[in-house]
Amino acid sequence: MAHEDAGHYAAKHPGGKIDKAIAAAIAGKEKEGRITCVAAHAIAKKQVCSPKVVGMNIDLLEKRIRRCQLGLFGYDLKKKKAVKPAALVTKTLKTAIRKAMDDNCITCQAAWELAKHMGLTRLEVSSACEAMKVKISSCQLGAF
Repeated sequence: MAHEDAGHYAAKHPGGKIDKAIAAAIAGKEKEGRITCVAAHAIAKKQVCSPKVVGMNIDLLEKRIRRCQLGLFGYDLKKKKAVKPAALVTKTLKTAIRKAMDDNCITCQAAWELAKHMGLTRLEVSSACEAMKVKISSCQLGAF
């Protein structure tokens, strides 16, 4: 959802129901109505559910996700990206990103898997994508 939709995240899930255990876990990790991407993924792991389920509960509770692990949103007061285009992208990384692409973009999950497989940080992969002008799509938490 766009920035102007802030505070109306539940509208993304008509008929969605809040899971009480997940909601309690979110309440224990959120600060000022915001929860980090890292914390949301930790909740998914602990609750043995998908990050998408946690993301839906975050939306239903009208909380915001901050500090995307790929550096795409939720940084500083202006909510800017933390990721900057890489100065240099190796041929190996370019090839791997292109192989992982689907419809001219790479999913959040594919970017994470690529980082793990290549021994890179998630930010290094997203930085390479920025330099290559490759869009990252399908946030695992459903934020984008």
